[in-house]
Amino acid sequence: MTTVEKPGSAARAVEQLRNSMINGELAPGTRLAEGSLTGPLGVSRNTLREAFSTLIEEGLLVRRPHRGVFVATLSPAQIADIYRVRVLLECSALAQAPTDPPRAGGLRAAVTDARRAIEAADWRGVGTANMHFHEQIVALAGSPRLDTWMRQLTAELRLAFGAAPDLESLHRPFVAMNDDIAAAYEAGEAARAAEMLRDYLLTSERVVLGNLP
Repeated sequence: MTTVEKPGSAARAVEQLRNSMINGELAPGTRLAEGSLTGPLGVSRNTLREAFSTLIEEGLLVRRPHRGVFVATLSPAQIADIYRVRVLLECSALAQAPTDPPRAGGLRAAVTDARRAIEAADWRGVGTANMHFHEQIVALAGSPRLDTWMRQLTAELRLAFGAAPDLESLHRPFVAMNDDIAAAYEAGEAARAAEMLRDYLLTSERVVLGNLP
């Protein structure tokens, strides 16, 4: 049966696969079999290979000769680089965010989602909500280009989380920190919120690197 594709199918496949990584559904080292993905994604093998190529360029997938395509496993140096970029991107976006009035709805929604996930002991869900919190920080800049870059960064970072043996200890402490950062921003103290975020990211980097096997 021939798959009927719509224009932009490759871009949609890229976004679906990237979302699966951000949501923690694709772990580092997972082999992506073309035959099991074309149907769920609604694309042909050629279009899926195009999507793979895009994600390989982004560093989210790797192609191993004679073995296939796999979800990337990040090195400590790659993780440290992600955090350097995050500090520059997120702290600048928050420090310059509008405060008259604050646009904290997205931040609050992410914190609420995280607390609900904690109540359900859904630690992967807590991690996803935390990722959305940081995407909402960058969204305060009002730049679609920055939003796109942040989506790639969060997908890469989620791959680093996949190596942690205890997701609860990795994600739970940061929910309260997210709440505090959102409260400072809601109070009109964007600069203080950005400083809190800088300390948060440095702590998060140490925790993630410390959880690597």
